[in-house]
Amino acid sequence: MKLFSNLVAAIFTVLFIWAASMQYNDPDAALWYVLYGIAALASVLFLFQKLPKLIGLFLGVFYGIGGILFWPEQYQGVAISGGDIDNIEHARESLGLFVNAIVMLFYTWRISMRKKESL
Repeated sequence: MKLFSNLVAAIFTVLFIWAASMQYNDPDAALWYVLYGIAALASVLFLFQKLPKLIGLFLGVFYGIGGILFWPEQYQGVAISGGDIDNIEHARESLGLFVNAIVMLFYTWRISMRKKESL
């Protein structure tokens, strides 16, 4: 399970960096650089077993709340082909934050399991 967890963390480190780099043309790019940058940093810390459990939990809850707050008034999918662009953009941002939340909560769970496994 440790190898799987480290593989997940390595993959998500790359994905979070990639997601941040794709924000260059976004009107609020700085916000997304920070949000995805923090997620990438947390992934690296997890890889080196330096991510505190409470920080992982805090980030999971923080990103989850962010996903709820960014949810569009009317969900119209994530494809630009139809619907209001603002709703589509909010849906994309919200889903990205939910992915971040799930990954951070996975890290928190694995940190808890590591401590139990070492007993």
